Amino acid sequence: MLIAAATGVASSPALAARAQILFAQGQWAAVRYGTQCEAVARPLLPAARRQPESRAGFSFSPAASRVGEFHARLSRVPRRGSSVMLIIGQRPFLLVARGDWAWSRGPAQDFAIIAAARAATSMRIESRDGSGRRFADRYLLAGAPTAIDAAAVACAGKI
Repeated sequence: MLIAAATGVASSPALAARAQILFAQGQWAAVRYGTQCEAVARPLLPAARRQPESRAGFSFSPAASRVGEFHARLSRVPRRGSSVMLIIGQRPFLLVARGDWAWSRGPAQDFAIIAAARAATSMRIESRDGSGRRFADRYLLAGAPTAIDAAAVACAGKI
């Protein structure tokens, strides 16, 4: 079941067909799509009816200037002007959002998010939707450190 879920995280059917699962544990998987590698997670709760399937993860690419960029597809589109916060354990990180996607703000924040994910047991991404209601996408971090390492090593050409 986890392997099926891991292959479903690709953003397109073409990518899913080329996906190679490198590691899977808990809610996390390390996946390679050609030269791009990701450590990706499914949320604790499935998406409600008519909401996009949320996911979160870290991207690695040998050609990219950023290594370990945090990204998340949110379960709802945040209200214009709303903050999107990633909270890992008790540590908050302000993300950049566009539509139903959010990203870390730069390499220093990428490093801090990865360090926090290694030390915590859970994370959540919070914002307000178009109606002003708060929402949160929750994730467990069991398996995240190994998935991050597997994706990083794979895209560094080590496996």
